[in-house]
Amino acid sequence: MKILVHICCAPCFIAPYFHLKQEGFDIHGFWFNPNIHPYQEYQKRLETLQELTEKEDIRMIYKDEYNLDDFLQKTAFRENERCGSCYYDRLKYAAIVAKKGNFDLFTTTLLYSKFQKHDMIREIGESLGEEYGIKFFYRDFRQYWKEGIRLSKELGMYRQQYCGCIYSERDRYLGKN
Repeated sequence: MKILVHICCAPCFIAPYFHLKQEGFDIHGFWFNPNIHPYQEYQKRLETLQELTEKEDIRMIYKDEYNLDDFLQKTAFRENERCGSCYYDRLKYAAIVAKKGNFDLFTTTLLYSKFQKHDMIREIGESLGEEYGIKFFYRDFRQYWKEGIRLSKELGMYRQQYCGCIYSERDRYLGKN
């Protein structure tokens, strides 16, 4: 099965990638993360992913757009709903790319993190899959959490300390939730 995997970052991709590969999936990665702030953080995550995909010879599609203004316009004064908006934007583009690329399935590494809202991701992914005529592949990749941490450290990957947006950075370092 040909699967498009939306990748939020290399450390979240590494363990799911090896498991999907072992299961025989034809894996293509997709980078689209306009939520990541600041720009230097965005660049570090992108460069880390590029290093991994070159090393592992993973086919990639990059929608390399740092559109902070758009992200802030969608989330300002709606900070508590920001994750849904962010998931929707990234998964929408993944669904569009998967459909145009004749993929069988699409999924996201957001399903790897124990800090993400899995029910919301699944609901949005399945809804977009129906809308665009491409099946959303749900798997709870959290089972690979410790393995992914170990692998990313062994490979010397840059490991970020927050989800990506300006609000998650604030919450991480100021302890708000």
